[in-house]
Amino acid sequence: MNISYIILIPMIPLAVFLLLGIFNQKIKPSISGYVGVLGLLASAILSLYAAYQYFFIDGKVDGVYQTFVDKTVWMNFTETLHIDMGILIDPISVMMLVVVSVVSLMVHVYSRGYMKGDDGYTKFFAFLSLFTFSMYGLVLATNLFQIYIFWELVGVSSYLLIGYYYTKPSAVAAAKKAFIVTRFADLGFLIGILIMGYYTGTFDFETLNNPEGSAILNWASTSFMGLSVITWGLLLIFIGGAGKSAMLPFHIWLPDAMEGPTPVSALIHAATMVVAGIYLVARLFPMFYFVENGFALNIVAYVGAISSLFAAIIAITQTDIKRVLAFSTMSQLGYMMLALGVSGYDGHEGIGYMASMFHLFTHAMFKALLFLGAGSVIHAVHSNYLKDMGGLRKYMPITNMTFLIAALAIAGMPPFAGFWSKDEILVAAFEHHKLIYYIGVFVAGLTAFYMFRIYFGIFWGKEKEYEHKPKESPLSMTFPLMVLALLSVIGGFIPFSEFVTADKSGFEAHLNYPLAAIAVSVGLVGIILAWVFYKKENNLADKWAKAFGPFYKWTSDKFYFDEIYLFITKKILFKRVSAPIAWFDKKVVDGTMEVIGNKTVLTSKKIKGLQSGKVQDYAFAFVGGTVILALVFIYLWTN
Repeated sequence: MNISYIILIPMIPLAVFLLLGIFNQKIKPSISGYVGVLGLLASAILSLYAAYQYFFIDGKVDGVYQTFVDKTVWMNFTETLHIDMGILIDPISVMMLVVVSVVSLMVHVYSRGYMKGDDGYTKFFAFLSLFTFSMYGLVLATNLFQIYIFWELVGVSSYLLIGYYYTKPSAVAAAKKAFIVTRFADLGFLIGILIMGYYTGTFDFETLNNPEGSAILNWASTSFMGLSVITWGLLLIFIGGAGKSAMLPFHIWLPDAMEGPTPVSALIHAATMVVAGIYLVARLFPMFYFVENGFALNIVAYVGAISSLFAAIIAITQTDIKRVLAFSTMSQLGYMMLALGVSGYDGHEGIGYMASMFHLFTHAMFKALLFLGAGSVIHAVHSNYLKDMGGLRKYMPITNMTFLIAALAIAGMPPFAGFWSKDEILVAAFEHHKLIYYIGVFVAGLTAFYMFRIYFGIFWGKEKEYEHKPKESPLSMTFPLMVLALLSVIGGFIPFSEFVTADKSGFEAHLNYPLAAIAVSVGLVGIILAWVFYKKENNLADKWAKAFGPFYKWTSDKFYFDEIYLFITKKILFKRVSAPIAWFDKKVVDGTMEVIGNKTVLTSKKIKGLQSGKVQDYAFAFVGGTVILALVFIYLWTN
């Protein structure tokens, strides 16, 4: 398979970023929007062509999808340990190319209408292109260090976009929070990479993922605190993935990331930053699965399940619709993580791996649709809060219908895309870990409830007295909604198990009717409860909130994780740790240097007369010295 043209997919948005960034003040905003869209359109076409060529023409040999690599050595340390730059083509990288391309293209088109009239219009499209380039580089990476380079570039891009409204203090604070929190997680990732390189002698994914290769076998004999060094390396790498994908306890940056423009929220939450952690675990899945009977993979499963449940509970009580969607994203990412954690490897045993990637694919479409739909509503009513919305279905029929499709998809209602991928996740959990399965079913019910809570709150309920009569968004904003709605309807009918599997051989998946019926029934219960509570204005929600008492308060305050981190940071780290260190640095280290400096200055003042620069002083010293030497000589001679 010829893959040389694939390098153009990331290079086009990079060129767009450089063009719009360098000539920011010279390019007209109307032109910069078209440049950004056309650039992503070109990358999307190439991505779809690559997917067609790989999955239907050249990718499969003897029933197994092949891996194609085109790379060059960038930094060479030893014969085996070197950092390469290149592209790796296999089922999950091709799938991610399609996801990133489609969602990014829709976000670019949508942004032309949403950001119209903004002072930084051209700069915004430059940042979007940088973000997309970073994600392309991440999914095409051939080794751990290359993925880490683009991993950090994604972080920088998110910082720029979350803090886009740099005159707004809350946006600046949110950008810093996202950047700093993920730095702590990325430190674990970096240490894990260094451990990998030290013990295996390679960063290369193909070598690391070979179950029979020396990279894994040689590590098995080296242990630390009861676990093999390879397991510790995988756990540290997973910490990086948990930070990027907002798993507990690194989730606190995600809700605040809503401070950026809504298209940014769609891009971060649907196809780029947050799924990078899922992709990282999937990329190293053979290592996670085969080392120490999947000990690290069990950790992935538990973290995913707990994060999914935790976020779903919080989402029920939030009143900012973008924050509801943010916690929804965290919950769905937890679903993907737990699916990887309960997966086998060969054939149907790897259904969890397939289901995770399938849900990543479908979730990208309906979550982007939810965020862009929320942006359309915010654009019309100029508020993020449910209390300022109601009865908008008559004013915004396209947004209403597309948002409803997305809500049904994420609630797992057939025949929408989310039903098929979520069902496969629950099947995998049921076959491998019953407790995680029950958590998954409960989360499915909570998801249906909180999604239809905001749907009914926005489009039904009591119509508010709007300052300006709401109206449907322009075509540049509704067209992406309609495209994503179509994908949210038909995306689940893709026979995904034939294309993306752990062992790359494919298998035929079948709907498990009893488990599907349970999940759909639980989802319907959630929708019906939301209908009762929120379709028409009543005080049922307030009564139940009071009935739950302190628990409701804890939930609405996100279980005080932010406050706990602030306490640890300010009261313990800053006051108890940093302050004494700062005192020692200032008083002892700086003080010692100042004493040495002051003594040097004082001594120099006392002796500087010896080098006055005056000839008579030097002549006097010379003559005086000569006389003294003469007297000493005479004294010694006479005695």
